[in-house]
Amino acid sequence: MSTVAHAPSNPAPVTRPSFYSRGRNILRDSPVIPLIGLLVVLVVIFALLKPGFVTVNWGTTMVRQAIPLAILAACQTIAMLTGGIDLSAAAIASMSGFLVATIVGSVGLPAAIVISLACAALAGLVNGIGIGVFRVHPLIMTLGMSLIVFGLANVWQVQRVQTGAGVPPEFRSLGAGTSFEVLPNSLLLFIPLAILLLLILHRSGYGRLLYALGDNPVAARLSGVRSWQVLIVLYVISGLLAGIAGFVFSGFVNQVSVSLVDLSLLPSVAAAVIGGTSILGGRGGYGGTIIGALILTVASALLNALGFKEADRLVLFGSIIIVFTAAYARITSDS
Repeated sequence: MSTVAHAPSNPAPVTRPSFYSRGRNILRDSPVIPLIGLLVVLVVIFALLKPGFVTVNWGTTMVRQAIPLAILAACQTIAMLTGGIDLSAAAIASMSGFLVATIVGSVGLPAAIVISLACAALAGLVNGIGIGVFRVHPLIMTLGMSLIVFGLANVWQVQRVQTGAGVPPEFRSLGAGTSFEVLPNSLLLFIPLAILLLLILHRSGYGRLLYALGDNPVAARLSGVRSWQVLIVLYVISGLLAGIAGFVFSGFVNQVSVSLVDLSLLPSVAAAVIGGTSILGGRGGYGGTIIGALILTVASALLNALGFKEADRLVLFGSIIIVFTAAYARITSDS
């Protein structure tokens, strides 16, 4: 009996991903690439609207101004990876810079730095215990801690009749100084710190625990992750980062106060959100946050050059948080 060979059926046509799909995948998997493009666009717009402003010295100023914001935004990035937030970061940063200025004359700079960072870490430890052990919501816990730190700093200010020696010259050199007239001195601190954070988040077991806890906390706990320990370490690190940010902030503006960094709290959240870190946890990274801080710094400088006031910039930061959060939620959704 002869068999009749059947022609093979036509294979299904290969569908190439659409432009929208490719863009969505890039934003989801590598947000740093389009963010760098956005930063370049802002610089070009600045150069067109304000001819002669965009110079090497201008670029140095933008980087120097963005560095303390990027360090403060690191607190938000690592907290948001677990679905949390750190609203106490600005208060801790203000306290750290103020505390060093008030005691440096009596104990010396190294001891003043150690004492200040110890206080910052203690505030972070209390945050971590409240969130990790007692299950207080991060927003409530860190908001309460910000008020406690601000109140204690005011008590300390009243106890000290004089404010001390002021901003140490080493901090002024770190925050506002340059090397070879183009390289901000703060890069000497920021580059190693950024590399360390990136390695912790992407090359360490602890970093994987942060992502796992933010992506699916129930599954992480069922797999044996002790979430309370992870969260305590997280908020201690956040407190230390805030303390370091306070040193750079005080050096950059050459002044200290118990509320010096308060206006940078919202921009620090915005920088993390722009960088692709989800406030729901489990997605993001510090590389995007760094670019986000630069974008905010350039955008703020552009608004300032165009005559906009501080209130207008706050409206911009709030709008950015809403728009980027909605955009990333749409892009990264499975639907």
